[in-house]
This record gives sequence, C-alpha cells and structure tokens, in this order.
Amino acid sequence: MCAYSKWDKYYRKYPLNELGWELGKPRSTLVNLVETGSIKVGNALDLCCGAGTNTVYLAQHGFSVAGIDISATALKIAQANSVKAKVVIGFVRGSFADLSFADGMFDFILDIGCFHHVKVEDRSRFISGVHRVLKPNGQYMLTCFSDRNGSAWNHFSRQQVIDLFSGFFKLQSLQHAPSLEGDGVIRFFYTAVMSRTGIAR
Repeated sequence: MCAYSKWDKYYRKYPLNELGWELGKPRSTLVNLVETGSIKVGNALDLCCGAGTNTVYLAQHGFSVAGIDISATALKIAQANSVKAKVVIGFVRGSFADLSFADGMFDFILDIGCFHHVKVEDRSRFISGVHRVLKPNGQYMLTCFSDRNGSAWNHFSRQQVIDLFSGFFKLQSLQHAPSLEGDGVIRFFYTAVMSRTGIAR
C-alpha cells in the first residue's frame, strides 16, 4: 500500500476544489452512460473513489456500490457524503494493485482517473485484478489521460488503450473528449467501456 500512500497527503493538505480530479459533481461521461442504459445496474465497484461523488451517484441510481481508495482522509469525506445523500455504500481502504474482493463479485467497475496513476510495473497486476473481480461479461468503464495533453508516461494514445486491455476485455465504446477539471484546467481524456472476456489471454 505504501507505494501509493502519497495520495492521502493531497486530501489532508488541499481543499477539494483545488484537487483537479474532484469535480464536486458526477462525471458527465458516467451520467450519460448510466442514464442511456449503456451501463447496466448491478453490483458496482468505484476504484480510487476519492471523495465519493461518482460512488454516491451510482448508489442513487440503483447500484449496490463499494468504493475503494488508499486515502483514509478521502474515505472519511466520501462516507460523510454518502450519509448526507442517504445512501449506503461499502467503503474500503486499500490499494488498487491488490484488490481484496472475491472473484466475479461485480457487474460494473468504474475507473475514473485511477489507471493512469498505476505505475508501469503494476499495470499487468492491476488489469488482472480488475478482470478477476468482474463477472463474466461485466462492464469496466475506464477514463484516462489522453496523449493530447502532451507526452508523458501516463498519457495514452487510442491504440495504447486498445492494446493494453485487449487480452482481457472486449471494447464496447471509446470516446475522446476534453473536460474542465476541478482546478480550472481543461484536460483531454479517453473513456472506454469494455466487457470482461471469459479467460484472460
């Protein structure tokens, strides 16, 4: 867990409106997919749930939701937000690199801004873990940095997104769009919706 423990200091040091990834409202891409029925209601896991904005949104729309984050401070905020919204969510402190959930537990896994912070050496383990805890044909929604933001180790091209996950998931849709982030900066993202294949290749 310690490899990613730096995230707690951000939540302790800065107000939410200075953290780019905390929008204070659910992501429009998620809202569109849920409200058009592209994402099926069921058991859901929000990876790197942070302050729980998207987690709460899912719970309000009929999902049975768990949220995982490495930051204890973020989880306290998320828990308070769930109480305020009068929804029940199972929040867990843990690392995305070692998911402690049972095999095939979730129908839907949400990953908004989690994968692009996974170290290169942990990517295979991360993808295998997501595949393991997702039910066969379950859906995985990934939102990650685009290389339109400039060259960086965690800015991805369309083809990289396809190649990294193709052995484990079938691509259903892949969108590219800008987003005005919580810190007032416009960044570009890929959003992919994938379904879990039966066996990892």
